[in-house]
Amino acid sequence: MRDLYAGVDCGTNSVRMLLVESVAGKLVELNRRMFITRLGQGVDATGELSPLALERTSAAFADFAAEIESYGGAKTQVVATAAARDAKNAEDFFDLALSAFGVPAQILSGTQEAELSFLGAEIGLPDTIPPKIVMDIGGGSTELIQADSTTTNPTMTRVSLNMGSVRIRERFFAADPPTPTQILAAQAFINELLDDSGIAFDQAATWIGVGGTPTSLSALAQELPTYDSTLVHGSQLELSVLNRLTAQLLELEVAQVAAFPTMQPGRADVICAGALICCEIGKRIQLPLTVSETDILDGMIHRLHTS
Repeated sequence: MRDLYAGVDCGTNSVRMLLVESVAGKLVELNRRMFITRLGQGVDATGELSPLALERTSAAFADFAAEIESYGGAKTQVVATAAARDAKNAEDFFDLALSAFGVPAQILSGTQEAELSFLGAEIGLPDTIPPKIVMDIGGGSTELIQADSTTTNPTMTRVSLNMGSVRIRERFFAADPPTPTQILAAQAFINELLDDSGIAFDQAATWIGVGGTPTSLSALAQELPTYDSTLVHGSQLELSVLNRLTAQLLELEVAQVAAFPTMQPGRADVICAGALICCEIGKRIQLPLTVSETDILDGMIHRLHTS
């Protein structure tokens, strides 16, 4: 019987799955899937998950469950992050997850989310130089974790900030493209949260970004004709490139951003907000951004496999 593990991560903007097999003690990736379902659409304003967002997420769950079943089943963990943390009707989401996968979903705290993102980055980029800061810009929140070493028990600072690409877009960017006044308001909000984060940005030797914002920015910066994870993983974005790309995205209409060949459907309207968060963090760190394709899903699978 095959030793299979599946992780499902339900974020504010996307729902993703990683399916792996343990072969002679090593984890071999079988499939990595993603749907942009915008589960957190409108949550910042209404406090509830919308019926349409739940319907889109349910369809993604059905697809993932069928994929897992096609391999004969797997030990599965389902987690949810900012959107479900903030929603008054989170039970509707729990019902969908239990029905699709037969296991209850777990809502991660911001600290748990940060730890798993850090672990995923360490798995994919084990040779990066400490002290390091790992950044995960989600749709509803941004996780930052600062570690002073790569020892088994490094000293860590973990924070989850209530700013993400969907939240910033919905709260500040009413115009398409955003106006200078809207951008300034978003910058002020982002920097207020960063000021109070407790992260010593100027003490990092390595800055790592995981998730859809940094991977999308890397693909755009490299002008890839099609998305290629092997070219994105481990790539570096110089601050000058990040600043220029962010300014460009903020000046474009959503339809123009969607025309980039590597832009995932459903991400075009929020990538400028994610880029702005990334850019403001970069101003404080003053280091190139190292981009990781391994992230919270890889951290989940590692914990699932070793538990």
